[in-house]
Amino acid sequence: MNPITRLVLRRALLAVPVLAVVSVAIFALAAASPFDPLAAYLGDRYLTMDPEDQARIAAQHGFDDPWPQRYLHWAGDLLTGDLGTSVALRQPVVDVLAERLPWTMLLVAVALVITMTTALVFGVWSAWRQGGWVDRVVTALSHVLEGIPTFVVALGAIAVFGVALSWLPVAGLTEAGAPVSFGQVSRHLLLPALVLGLSQAPVLLLHVRQSLLTALADDHVAGARARGLGEARVVLRHALPAALLPFTTLLGARAAEIATGAVLVEEVFSWPGAAQAVVRAAVAVDFPLLAALTLLSTIAVLVSSLLADVAYALLDPRVAVDA
Repeated sequence: MNPITRLVLRRALLAVPVLAVVSVAIFALAAASPFDPLAAYLGDRYLTMDPEDQARIAAQHGFDDPWPQRYLHWAGDLLTGDLGTSVALRQPVVDVLAERLPWTMLLVAVALVITMTTALVFGVWSAWRQGGWVDRVVTALSHVLEGIPTFVVALGAIAVFGVALSWLPVAGLTEAGAPVSFGQVSRHLLLPALVLGLSQAPVLLLHVRQSLLTALADDHVAGARARGLGEARVVLRHALPAALLPFTTLLGARAAEIATGAVLVEEVFSWPGAAQAVVRAAVAVDFPLLAALTLLSTIAVLVSSLLADVAYALLDPRVAVDA
């Protein structure tokens, strides 16, 4: 069997117990939450409804059942393809995911492209011109941006580009009452995607810069220079391929962080994605929705890690994928 195929099958088998443990943990943690699911379900009616009606509704939805019982009930339904019904959004979890997941995937995909482009272009440029003004400015800005929390970057972007300059909208998918169109979505997507992408770029940029500097000091690069090759060819053909191998693995880890970081960005910019529903599910102790979103996040992490390892093995056949 092909080594890559064996790697994929081994990771798929490993994913089963991982997802089982994660699903049990999310039910146990949600049960320990101080939030009352009945209060979240009833909203303002919780304060005026008499205790008998509250008890009836709690029994109807199983709010008072022990979490192991609720987990076994949820797991049994999951095996039949039923993800349950969200009590926070009052609609089937499948419908919630179908409505929101595409917008989260769009935001994460655009942010990932921004992250990769920024890291590669400015990482290579600063290493190539080490010590120059570009290198000093890019390195300093990367270290500063690396230490700023994403929500601060988001609020700063809103203050500058949304409020002071009025260049870009800062909330929602479209203008109020406007139909969903490419132009509307693009304008509303740009700012949250830039915030999410640029907040993850500094680590990758600094890694590309350092890897390329190390590669430029290798003997085979010195040999290429000794043969009289041009500096651009030395950097792009001889040093950069070696520098990008560890970048591939790191990119897999950061891609998962971008997906999880979308939770905060969607909340700040009122982007109607699945990540925004995580907050509502957590506050409402919405077991079915919370479990589904957590498992999807875990699957995203596992898949991005697998893709990074496969890409690394394909780029460097010397890597033993069975190790």
